[in-house]
Amino acid sequence: MNVLITGGAGFIGSHLSESMLAQGHSVCVVDDLSTGSIKNISHLLGRTGFKFVRESVRNATTMTAMVDQCDMIYHLAAAVGVQLIVDQPVHTIETNIHGSEVVLNLANKFARPILVASTSEVYGKNTKIPFNEDDDTTFGCTTFTRWSYACSKMVDEFLALAYHDQFGLPAIVCRFFNTVGPRQTGMYGMVVPRFVRKAMRGEPLEIFGTGTQSRCFCNVLDVVDALGKLMNCPKAIGQVINIGTTESITIEGLADKIVEMTGSKSTKLFKSYEQAYGRAFDDMLVRVPDLTKVHKLIGYKPKYTLQQTLEMVIEHEKKNG
Repeated sequence: MNVLITGGAGFIGSHLSESMLAQGHSVCVVDDLSTGSIKNISHLLGRTGFKFVRESVRNATTMTAMVDQCDMIYHLAAAVGVQLIVDQPVHTIETNIHGSEVVLNLANKFARPILVASTSEVYGKNTKIPFNEDDDTTFGCTTFTRWSYACSKMVDEFLALAYHDQFGLPAIVCRFFNTVGPRQTGMYGMVVPRFVRKAMRGEPLEIFGTGTQSRCFCNVLDVVDALGKLMNCPKAIGQVINIGTTESITIEGLADKIVEMTGSKSTKLFKSYEQAYGRAFDDMLVRVPDLTKVHKLIGYKPKYTLQQTLEMVIEHEKKNG
C-alpha cells in the first residue's frame, strides 16, 4: 500500500513511518517542519519506498497530487504542545482546522480511507473518570487560550465524522492520551523529555502548578501498533477511539521517578502557571482513558509500562546528548 502520513516528521509520525515501512508499505511523509524535525526521519531518507515532502498540509495543490497517489492517509499534522498553543494561538487554530479541511476534502474526493489524530484535550474539564468516547465535554472560557487547541481538534473530529455520515468517507478518529517515547521534544512543553533532559544536566525540574495533577503516559510504540491495526479494522470506521494507557502518575511523582532513574541530584522547583506561561492557565487535574472500545475492536492492551518507557527515553537522550 502507498501510505500518506501528514506530520510524519513529528514524534508520533516518525515512529508510524518506521512501522509502515517495516510492514512493507511505501510511505510518503508531508511535513512543514514547524514542529517536526528532519532529524526524526533522517535514518529513513534514501530508503526504498520512503519519500519526504516539505510542505504545509494547507497547500491544496501539493496535497491533491499526494492524496491522488496514496491508498490511505494518516492525518497527524497539527500544532502540538502546551507552550506552542499558549504562544501561538493563531497558528494553532489555523493549522488544526484549515489543514484538516484540506486533507479531509481531498480524502473524500479521491475516496481514500483516513485516520485523523485527535487528543484527550477534547474532554475538557470533565471530572468523570475514566474518559469514555461518548462523554460530554466541558471547556473553560475563551480567554484561556489552551482551550483553543481543544476546540480546534473537536472541529476536526466533527468534520471527519460529517464526511463519513454525509458522504460515506471511511474515516476514523483517534484520541491520544499523553503519548511519550524517544524523539519527543520538550521544546513545546512536553513534560517527560523536559524532565529527563534537566535531570541529566542536574538542573531543577520545573513543576507547573501543584504537581498533584495526574496523567497516563503511553508508549509511542503502543500507539503506533494500534494505529496500524485500526486502519485495517472495518468496525472502527466512523468511530471515535481512545488510545492510551491507564497507568497513572502525578507530575510530582513523575519528577521523583525520573530523578531516581537517572541518578540525578536535581531538585524540584514549583512554579505557578502564571510564572510558567506568563498568564493564567486552566488545567485538567486528572486524565484517564476508558480503553474498552479499542480493546473490543483490535484487542488493544498496552505492552509497555511507564518504567520501560522512561528507560527508553533516558537511553535515547544519553545517545543523542
